[in-house]
Amino acid sequence: MAKKTHSTLEPTPSVVAGFERSLDELEQLVQRMEKGEMSLDESLQAYERGVALYRQCQGALQQAELRVKLLGDLGDPDTASPFAPDAG
Repeated sequence: MAKKTHSTLEPTPSVVAGFERSLDELEQLVQRMEKGEMSLDESLQAYERGVALYRQCQGALQQAELRVKLLGDLGDPDTASPFAPDAG
């Protein structure tokens, strides 16, 4: 049976899926809060959950930004390490 491997530069499906799930949940939470039909306690709990989801999304976006920067640096001759053949 062949084993699937991911390139180190490809985002893992779990990271992308986790970001999308968090963003979807955050959007639904905001919509529920905007209706104004929640009690104060429910609103506080929803706000706390929203902050946690926001932080998860921010972390995922920061990781993506670093990956993009890394990919850009790989193609930039000014930041790439020069190739030095073995002397041996």
